[in-house]
Amino acid sequence: MTMLIIDTTVLAYAVGGEHDLRGGARDFLRGVAEGRIRASTTPEVIQEFAHVRSRRTTRADAASQALDFATMLSPLITTSQDDIERGLGLWEHQMPLGSFDAILIAAAERVGASAVVSSDKGFADQHLLPHLTIAQALATLA
Repeated sequence: MTMLIIDTTVLAYAVGGEHDLRGGARDFLRGVAEGRIRASTTPEVIQEFAHVRSRRTTRADAASQALDFATMLSPLITTSQDDIERGLGLWEHQMPLGSFDAILIAAAERVGASAVVSSDKGFADQHLLPHLTIAQALATLA
């Protein structure tokens, strides 16, 4: 089973308010929880999710949700010094994404991930790792 790396948008849509992507994000994460999808992320993505979630709800809720996601997606991929150097180099010279996402791509590449799953269309503009939308990731299960 191939490994998918998810970014913050998948987590945020899954527990956020009404949105067209909420159902798909929930279905995707249900597939992860049931073992039908192999996925992980980095501690930094979990941290970013907690920050974003805490702006819309309580810190207690944000921390609880973040811990649940960290457990579900374990083992998390740690970001190495090499990932930071490679990601920032890509971001500086060619990467259309922000520095956070460029480092995520570098870490995902290092661990041999098959794709990054995100609703952020900026991932489609990079050519280092395939990008799947939430719907595309779900379609691979069909």
